[in-house]
This record gives sequence, structure tokens and C-alpha cells, in this order.
Amino acid sequence: MPPYGQIVIGPPGAGKSTYCLGMNQFLNSIGRNSLVVNLDPANDKLPYKATIDIRDIVTLEEIMSDENLKLGPNGGLIYAMEIFEDALDYFINEVKDLIKLSMDGQSTYIIFDCPGQIELFTDNPVFNKIFTRLVKELDFRMCVVSLIDSINLITPSQYVSSLLLTLRSMLQMDLPQVNVISKIDLLKGYVDADKLDKAERRKRGELSSEDDNDNEGGLPFNLQYYTEVQDLEYLIPYLKTENNKRIGIEYFNSKYEKLTTLIAELIEDFGLISYQVLSIEDKNSMINLLSLIDKSNGYCFGTNELGGDSIWSDAIRQSSMGFLEDIDIQERWIDEKEKWDELEEEKRKELQEYFEASNTKKTMTAEEEWEASLKDWEANNNKTFVR
Repeated sequence: MPPYGQIVIGPPGAGKSTYCLGMNQFLNSIGRNSLVVNLDPANDKLPYKATIDIRDIVTLEEIMSDENLKLGPNGGLIYAMEIFEDALDYFINEVKDLIKLSMDGQSTYIIFDCPGQIELFTDNPVFNKIFTRLVKELDFRMCVVSLIDSINLITPSQYVSSLLLTLRSMLQMDLPQVNVISKIDLLKGYVDADKLDKAERRKRGELSSEDDNDNEGGLPFNLQYYTEVQDLEYLIPYLKTENNKRIGIEYFNSKYEKLTTLIAELIEDFGLISYQVLSIEDKNSMINLLSLIDKSNGYCFGTNELGGDSIWSDAIRQSSMGFLEDIDIQERWIDEKEKWDELEEEKRKELQEYFEASNTKKTMTAEEEWEASLKDWEANNNKTFVR
């Protein structure tokens, strides 16, 4: 079985390192042995234990402290990745060693945590070269996981900009890509805060019903509209809402709206983008996302598994997402979020009680287990067992 991997990209603050931690824990919990590799030379506070760390080769601090180079954070990060590219043979040998340590000595599952500088995935070819070599030399089956923060959905221009960055990375990386709106559990808070802000501005007379297409604030469309990325022209009028904040620069506002309109048309012409939603602590959203990733990098079509997750892989193979829970994301994360959270908490408690009871039974003697089962039978049947 060939090695598999996830390449985690996204702008700063999108939750890449948190995703790598959560996904690694989730994979190991279902029996799939996975590792995390840090490829961000600026990240000195990793929430996970990196099996391979680029900072052992080069760090951003070293580059920025070099008085001869005189580079800032952005230039320093690009320069650091160019140094790493020169040491790519060493990195590939390290990955080969990881593969040899796997159960079959031929495969492994690696999550690559990448930097947040978007130029590395939209303009600079360095990462394309790195992962192309892994694919060609080690037969890696890769899938790019591109994250954007859910707060970008609140402002139309930021959402369109995120779409453009996502599209550019898809074209640049030239690999299967799963696009994800992360921190979806925080979206309702963003929506409520935006509605409150609009109400306060309306009281102060900064907004009028004639000029403001989005009187209430929040999301003008259902969440599915933003995940399916269709009919972006309906979003363009809402640019005036954010343009109202820039008073006295009408010329800029009209040009800004025209530019955003042209970008939206370009994105729709390609027709490549759709998004999954993710809350890293929500089991159902993790299951839905991993099933899609497994189909994208071909893991679920392999002949055997990297550990004890054969039940998971069989379920993915034999169904087209049919075994997964079909949830209305608008209802789950915005309209009825509190009720769903309570339901999930009840399920979590029930599951915890079940495992605690199972562990208790394991420590019982045969006689104690018989007595416990007998008491359960008597309680369920309203009868007394004659001994």
C-alpha cells in the first residue's frame, strides 16, 4: 500500500495547527496510525508533537536576525523555504525512514502542517516542487486540505477574496483539494455580533434603509449558499453594506465593487470550488470531512489499511456517504445551534457512561458479573429470580 498524506494550507489564523492536532488524534482514535510533520519555520509553539520539524533545519528567527539579509517576516519565510528546498534530499530521506518504521514497511499516513503565507501556495512554486517530488519518488497519494476562517463569511469582499485564494491554490498545487470552512462553531457568534453592530450603527444614523441592502446584518443567505459557491452575483449588492463604512470615498467604493464583481465572475467561470464545514471538536463534522478526504487521496480504495481502521474503510467503500448523518448545516450551526449542542452533549455523556460501565464490568469477577446481570433482569422484568 502506498503512503498517504494531507497537506494542510490556509491563511494565518485559519486553524491549521489546531486542525493537524485534532485530525491526528481522530485518526489514531479510529485505529489509523498517523504522524504530523511541521513545515512552518515560524511556528515555535506547536500544539502537537512533530515527527519531523522543519525548524531543525531552518527557523524564521535565524533568517530575520541575519543583518546581511535584512528580511522581514514575509521575505524571511520565503527565503527559509528556499533553504529548505535545497535540503529536500535530507527531508525525503527522513520521510523514507518513517515509511520503513510502519507496520508493512511500505506505507505511512502523514499530515503536513504548512505555513500561513499565501504566496507560497498562490505564486511561489516551492511547495509544488516539494510535494511533486514526494509523489514521484515515494508514490505518495496526497490531498490538499485548504482552510478558511468562518469569520470571512460575514464580509462579502473577504468571502470573495477567500474564494480567489482557494481557486489559486487549487491551480498552483495541482493536487486533489478539499476546501474547508473552519471554526464553524464560532459562526453564530460572528453573526450575532454583526447584527448587533448594524443595529447600533442604524441608531446612530450611519445606515439607512435606502442605502443598506443588509439591514439586519449577519448572513444574507443560508450557509449552504456559501458552501456550494453558486450565483455569486446575488452577493454583490451587499458590498454596499461594507462600503458604507468608507464615507467620502465614493470613487474608491465604485471601483472596489466593480473589481469584486469581476473576481466573482472569474470564480464562477471556473466552477471548481465548494466547501465543507468543520468544527474540530464535533464528531459528525470530522467524520464527514475525513470520508471526503479518504476519497480524494484514494485511501478508502486501498487494498489494506494502516492499522486497525478496516471497519471505517469498509464503511466508506460500500456507501456514497449514505452511512453518515445528513444534517442541515444552517440549522446545526446557526438557527438551532444551542439545541444541537445540548443533543451532542447528551450523546457524549451517554457514550462516556457506556464506556465507564464497560470498564467496570471488565474488573468484575464472574460471580459479580452474574449478580449484576441478574439484578438488571429482575429490574427489567419486574420479577424476582428464585435462587
